[in-house]
Amino acid sequence: MSEIKFNADEKSQIVRKLQMYFREELDQELGQFDAEFLLDFIAEDIGTFFYNRGVYDAQTVLEQKIEEISDAMYQLEKIPNC
Repeated sequence: MSEIKFNADEKSQIVRKLQMYFREELDQELGQFDAEFLLDFIAEDIGTFFYNRGVYDAQTVLEQKIEEISDAMYQLEKIPNC
């Protein structure tokens, strides 16, 4: 898996959400630097679990769609008159 990277806008949004969570849920202020550091930790050490879950979920959906297509193709099949 390649490294999880966010563009500047995404990173800014995530940092603000982390800061808001700390302020509202933990009653603590989280500075910009600390929030970015926390985001980097999550992306590097925990993000893999979320990424893999997304891959597994996408694979499940894809398998279901392929099965639906196979069923539809089978229904189109013509049986010869003998």
